[in-house]
Amino acid sequence: MTVQNTQVLIVGAGPTGLTLGLWLTRLGVAVRIIDKSAAPGGTSRALAVQARTLEFHRQIGIVDEVLEAGVKIEQLTVRTPAGVATRLPLATFGAGKTAYPFAFALPQEIHERVLIRSLEREGVEVERHTELVSFQDSANGVTAKLRKGGVSEFVRADYLTGADGAHSAVRHMLGIGFPGGAYDQSFYVADVEGTGEVTRNGMDATVATYGFAIVMPVRQSGSLRLIGVVPKEHEAKTDITFDTIRSEVERDTGIKVNSVNWFSTYRVHHRVADKFRVGRAFILGDAGHVHSPAGGQGMNTGMGDAVNLAWKLAAVLQGRADEMLLDTYEPERIAFARLLVDGTDQAFKMATSRSKAVGLLRQHLMPKLLRLLLATNTGKRAFFGMISQTRIEYRNSTISSGEAGKIKAGDRLPYVESSDGDNFAPLASLDWQVHVHGRPSLQFQAELARIGFPLHIFDWTTHARRAGFARDAVYLVRPDGHIAVATGPDGVRVLNYIAQFGLHPRYAADHTKPDADGPSKEIVFTADRIELLRNQRRVHTIQGADR
Repeated sequence: MTVQNTQVLIVGAGPTGLTLGLWLTRLGVAVRIIDKSAAPGGTSRALAVQARTLEFHRQIGIVDEVLEAGVKIEQLTVRTPAGVATRLPLATFGAGKTAYPFAFALPQEIHERVLIRSLEREGVEVERHTELVSFQDSANGVTAKLRKGGVSEFVRADYLTGADGAHSAVRHMLGIGFPGGAYDQSFYVADVEGTGEVTRNGMDATVATYGFAIVMPVRQSGSLRLIGVVPKEHEAKTDITFDTIRSEVERDTGIKVNSVNWFSTYRVHHRVADKFRVGRAFILGDAGHVHSPAGGQGMNTGMGDAVNLAWKLAAVLQGRADEMLLDTYEPERIAFARLLVDGTDQAFKMATSRSKAVGLLRQHLMPKLLRLLLATNTGKRAFFGMISQTRIEYRNSTISSGEAGKIKAGDRLPYVESSDGDNFAPLASLDWQVHVHGRPSLQFQAELARIGFPLHIFDWTTHARRAGFARDAVYLVRPDGHIAVATGPDGVRVLNYIAQFGLHPRYAADHTKPDADGPSKEIVFTADRIELLRNQRRVHTIQGADR
């Protein structure tokens, strides 16, 4: 029996699996991505791309392509049957918190195409018509049986990942429970050509006593995406067409539909898997959690799972971290998934309840509350943080240690902009790194240089203080942009942490290769180099070698 080898076998080529594959590939890990479908999806329900996802895309260099393909949502117009209830500006409602302070829409199928093209440029192609039949996990790896066109193949991988959707074969084979349920209401989603009062570069939402409806533009086709609740009198039907509910859709959205490019109905579930890992197999995305579309969180959460898992797998596979690092994937991501399901569940019930009392509150009170919320900077920040996923934190993780200023380990790295860039630019290395706003001790700098850890020193500014940093404090930043360690200027806690988890940055791995007849070379700072650092005031990057 011939067995093909790879490091990570990815089952499922939706946004989650593609993101995992792309990050792993950029990190130097060999992958195979299989999907039983014949081609990428031509339709989708997911539209929202949150700021945190755009930050991840920036790290791997595809954010400009993504932004070019979608639409910046500059305004949310809330309508009721009586007319416009409020207009809420969204173009800059996250200003100062990220390089992407706006709402953004890109249909999932177009998003997938961008990811697929990026993978193909890396030499990785999705293997279509390919199904996972079974797999066996052992201490040394996973052996999977695949089937394509009636022909079986065996693949040995170090790790197996299931990003294969809500009906995940990987989850079923692992015997992982998927508790939860389905909402009573059914939804419709349609891409149409039509006319009506539509906000340019915006989103229109109609709220009424009977539910809600949303209208959004789709840039590529010039069509309109319509989303709403199937009227109660039709939801039990199994053969609903657009014409079945045309009158209600046109009433709710205010759009006169001329032609329908695509139409579908679906039932929403709310579930979180009991586990996200068994041995050398992991599940992520919809395989691990499904929930209501409230807030546009689903696709983004799956892609966040992928980023969290990718850098950990790469570090372990390449011997740059202890295998215990993989134990943190499940608790970090399952905690957020449960919190998300609870939150979207409440919002969803409020948005779709057929109770007359709730309907009246939704129609008359909700627009006023939204207007009041976004009228203040505090309200804008709170709303943006909740929607954009920039407030996701892993403070309770076993790999989060300490606090300095207003920042606790586990937090996303706060964004600080300067005249010549921002502190997120170094994250493009996809590597562990240390950030200091101010001046760390020279002894700490020298020790970091000795072990090959990148150090980024930024000028102390008002922006840094407002973002929550402490002057001269030391922050060890994970490859996904979350703080691992926050501590004082001496950095001792960082050095202890690096030793505890056996961390080695990618830079050190690339630049301290063993000689044929000797051990790895140490990277050191000379005394002259350290003296020069005393006088440097601009933002600069130190990557360990004396240049």
